Amino acid sequence: MKTLSTPGRLLFIALIIVILPMLAEAKKKSPVLHFAGWKAGTKCMSSGRKTGKHRIVAALSEKRLIVLEAAEMYSEMQLKDSGMNEKALLYALLGYHRLVKKHRLNKTGILSICDFSQSSASKRMYVIDVRNRRLIYRTYVAHGIRSGREYANSFSNTPESYKSSLGFYVTRNAYLGSNGLSLRIDGMERGFNDRARQRSIVIHGAPYVSERILHKYGLMGTTFGCPAIPEEMAAQVIPVLKNGTCFFVYFPSRRYLSGSSVLNG
Repeated sequence: MKTLSTPGRLLFIALIIVILPMLAEAKKKSPVLHFAGWKAGTKCMSSGRKTGKHRIVAALSEKRLIVLEAAEMYSEMQLKDSGMNEKALLYALLGYHRLVKKHRLNKTGILSICDFSQSSASKRMYVIDVRNRRLIYRTYVAHGIRSGREYANSFSNTPESYKSSLGFYVTRNAYLGSNGLSLRIDGMERGFNDRARQRSIVIHGAPYVSERILHKYGLMGTTFGCPAIPEEMAAQVIPVLKNGTCFFVYFPSRRYLSGSSVLNG
């Protein structure tokens, strides 16, 4: 193997001393001088990852704010004293804010929650003025006859199942039907409640949802799947709920909580 002579080595070192600063200066001016396509692609990928991380951070920050909002509302409105499950309010607010963000609600000031983790003997439907953090109404609400007796624990989206359906709904128009003043609702969640119209699921007043029935039988009457409320409350509650408010039916179902398109969308 031949080696450079001393003069040759000196010349080589001199060239290196001259060329290296030139290359460094060229690199500063054009950082993508070599392998431009690969570097540009890497830069885009890096930017994409950064954007994705920003989205995740933003989503987590938003969720933390909603968790704080739920805790404050739960305490301020003394909802523990009225029997509401704290998680019912948290999930309701999470879904409510996501529906607001997607412009699915025409009226954003009202949030209604049916807390089916409670007995039907409890006033487990809550109508909340979100902006003023005020409980407007708290009343009884019935569940489907095949969802359970005193407690609802089985739910379905299937026609003629006579069961209640979990999840988020948006209220529509009020009308006079066979059950008097009634309110149409559209289910927002495929697989859980999106067949509400097909099943004729509406909010309506019913004589079997009353203090009289409760005192006589020890539990409330049931429905074919509709969230029925006391007759005397229908005329008060339905006008507040109609035309695009958020209505949420809650139960701590693992299947629902993990599969909800609103909560996990």
